[in-house]
Amino acid sequence: MNLDQLFALLFPFVIIIAVFYMLIWRPQSIEQKKRKAMLEALKRGDRVVTVGGIHGTIVVTKKDSVVLQIAEKVEIEVDRSGIGSVRS
Repeated sequence: MNLDQLFALLFPFVIIIAVFYMLIWRPQSIEQKKRKAMLEALKRGDRVVTVGGIHGTIVVTKKDSVVLQIAEKVEIEVDRSGIGSVRS
């Protein structure tokens, strides 16, 4: 088997890996970085929505969790990873 045959055999695999990287791995890592930055930037007063759909306002931030006020005199503690998005 000469070099041209080896190149012709491996070229499709290289193309598939490159396409897989550009369409799946790269965008996923970018989204993970954005989510991590959003979770680290949570602060008191932010209005958030949990992944379960609960809307609330952050009243206390802790290392791994936040306390949300979801109604007057009703507060729940949620893991930071449970925060889906920050609303303005």
